[in-house]
Amino acid sequence: MCSLFGILDYRQRLSVRQRTQLLSALAKESEERGTDATGIAYNANGRLHIFKRPAAAHTMKFRLPQEACFVMGHTRMATQGNAIFNCNNHPFPGEVGGMDFALAHNGVITNDFLLEQQLRLPKSRIRTDSYVIVRLLERQKELSKKSLADAAERLEGSFTFTVLTAQNSLYFVKGNNPLHLLHWKNPGLYVYASTEEIMEQALSAVRFLSKEYEVLKLRPGEILQIDSDGTCSCGEFSAARLYQTKYVSWGYSPWFGGAKNERRKNEIVKNEQQMYIRELKAVASAYGFSMEDIDHMLANGLSPAEIEEFFFCGM
Repeated sequence: MCSLFGILDYRQRLSVRQRTQLLSALAKESEERGTDATGIAYNANGRLHIFKRPAAAHTMKFRLPQEACFVMGHTRMATQGNAIFNCNNHPFPGEVGGMDFALAHNGVITNDFLLEQQLRLPKSRIRTDSYVIVRLLERQKELSKKSLADAAERLEGSFTFTVLTAQNSLYFVKGNNPLHLLHWKNPGLYVYASTEEIMEQALSAVRFLSKEYEVLKLRPGEILQIDSDGTCSCGEFSAARLYQTKYVSWGYSPWFGGAKNERRKNEIVKNEQQMYIRELKAVASAYGFSMEDIDHMLANGLSPAEIEEFFFCGM
């Protein structure tokens, strides 16, 4: 169980402070559906940015630039893919047809391993079941409602997911997991969260939005696209697979189902960590560090994710 949340200030009437306050309130209330990791995605300075950490939302300090008017967020309860390794957390980056995008998913995909084998999807160190959606989209020639529908119709399990493009279009792909979406015509704002309860608590915390809003209800099998100017368009996909029970079982996933699978899970996590460390050492020189420096950091208690953060952000 995870949570999706976000804001689409398409007329840019909110101040940066108001956006940040609203986003923080949504994230904190979304903790009830996951505290293992928190992440957001937005566009600024001509490119798509993803900021995520293996941490609960209330510990995060969001700093939005002025131009970040569409922000897509996620809080995670990890089921597959250790949250300590930040690559396993949402939102995930992707690229299709020369366009960058970010994806966040709420639910459990139960046929991700099967899709990897059947479609011969490229190997990845990301072990989260949700990431199979990114790989399905990257097989397409473009990112559109049609390509999203094609990906959604291949999935089994449970899902609702959002996709933010580098052109500030946000897609909602509504499966059998909840989504609560509100629209304020004045000032020109969409706000969404996974549940109505999360939304109500977040709005009561900010207090600067009126109660004059419209509730947009999406049905399972519907795709909603909201562009940078607030224009909406709809598509659809067949939701038949969502109600098949053949694979909807915790025992189907290699992460569940007894001691054998627990040993397999621990083995995969160990291999992930070793691969993560090798990749850090491979790029260390580009940041002015040696492989011995990495070993020293590890010996002093830093995790691979903390070392990666040190590379990119400093400490």
